[in-house]
Amino acid sequence: MDDASFQLFAGETLGIVGESGSGKTTTARIALALLEPTAGEVLLHDQPWTALTRTQRRPRRGRIGVIYQDPLSSFDPRWPVGRVLVDALATGPRPPASREEARARAVRLLEQVGLDPERLTAAPLRLSGGERQRVAIARALAPEPEVIVCDEPVSALDVSIQAQLLDLLTDLQDELGVSYVFISHDLGVIHHVSDRILVMKDGRVVEHGSADDVFERPQHPYTQRLLTALPRLRAA
Repeated sequence: MDDASFQLFAGETLGIVGESGSGKTTTARIALALLEPTAGEVLLHDQPWTALTRTQRRPRRGRIGVIYQDPLSSFDPRWPVGRVLVDALATGPRPPASREEARARAVRLLEQVGLDPERLTAAPLRLSGGERQRVAIARALAPEPEVIVCDEPVSALDVSIQAQLLDLLTDLQDELGVSYVFISHDLGVIHHVSDRILVMKDGRVVEHGSADDVFERPQHPYTQRLLTALPRLRAA
């Protein structure tokens, strides 16, 4: 990473796109404070974030959630869906006061992401890929975050399921006002979900602008080359 600076505003989606090795996931890991930058820092509400110790970050950790490409690898395979969600609720600003409240809030989370409450007792291994990703979205929402980092969240799914989940994320953003950092190598997905876009190459931001400007009036030769390679996206 080299001077990859950006701001994220309330209720917007910042898309980060680039080829494999461009620095997208490293950017996500630094934003999540899973990696410490060797220079510079991440601020949350103009307050230090990455410069804090893990203990200092813990009370604020729930403000930033994450949705991974493969949710199954981040679930404890021994836990049913309900326990996954209740565990996440405990890290938020309003931990459930009782088992009954925890279950009721877990049911509400499943309903928000379009899943039947009966899925509370299901093992993630027995869910479809789209259902698992909906559980991952519900888990990310449980601590009531202000920001969710979406790291290739739909790339492993077929096109019809992708569209459903992208629409779900948009509806949740409208309802909750959450901000997304949305990372993808798929230009069509990035254009569909983003308000602003960063184009990355070799650890640097080579282009930054509104989604329409980047797609309709690309300035950097690398962005132009990406779009030329996918001419069908010009009309997206």
